Amino acid sequence: MRRIAIMTAGADAPGMNAAIRSVARRSFELGYDVLMVRDGFEGLHHW
Repeated sequence: MRRIAIMTAGADAPGMNAAIRSVARRSFELGYDVLMVRDGFEGLHHW
């Protein structure tokens, strides 16, 4: 199983939604499971 995590800092930034959408769509096309991690490293710590 292949997975990719998309980690965000939680703040709005220009173009971020488009970047996340592009990475997620391409990852799905390649057969990856996509995980979203909110709040940067603090969110990753709670996994």
